[in-house]
Amino acid sequence: MTAIPQAYLDTILPLIGKARDFLENGETLAPIAFVGNFATQQTTPVLIDSRDEEAKDRSAQAVKHAAESLAADFVFMIMEAWSLQKDKLHRREEIMERYGSIGASPYKIDIVSFSLETRHGIWMAQASIKPKGHSKKKRIVEVITFISTSYVQVCLAAVFAGAATECPVNTTPITALTSSRPNVSCSSLFPSP
Repeated sequence: MTAIPQAYLDTILPLIGKARDFLENGETLAPIAFVGNFATQQTTPVLIDSRDEEAKDRSAQAVKHAAESLAADFVFMIMEAWSLQKDKLHRREEIMERYGSIGASPYKIDIVSFSLETRHGIWMAQASIKPKGHSKKKRIVEVITFISTSYVQVCLAAVFAGAATECPVNTTPITALTSSRPNVSCSSLFPSP
């Protein structure tokens, strides 16, 4: 499992910090992609519209267009989402069938999802969002650990098949920084190395 190169970490850590600040101040996160080029030191934010499938497709096209226009080195996405409690992951299909969506189920948990796509690989992270103290609006993000997607694909296949209940991670969490729910993928923006 490869680590995120330092140049990318230097760029995304402040963005993660801002996302945490928004949540700790009681705000929600607008789903957003940051498209950047290191040579020009240009980063363009692209808001992601998740109202319906057509809006998601338009958002993915906007991200792709920004990446092509900038000759992007990376696309970094941040969005709030729902996930299932760990002990319910193996029942995902059953829950979807019964409730129609994860968000409508009583087993949902709030998370923030991060993805970093580069020419060197793709890394993803999901962290639980918990209430901050007794506040109903202010929230905190737990430890964020990025893992490469090749590891994620193998591990999640085992979880969804019921062969595992969680994915053990041997990476270093990002502890220095210790509503819409889109499902937009902007993969294949970069050729394989």
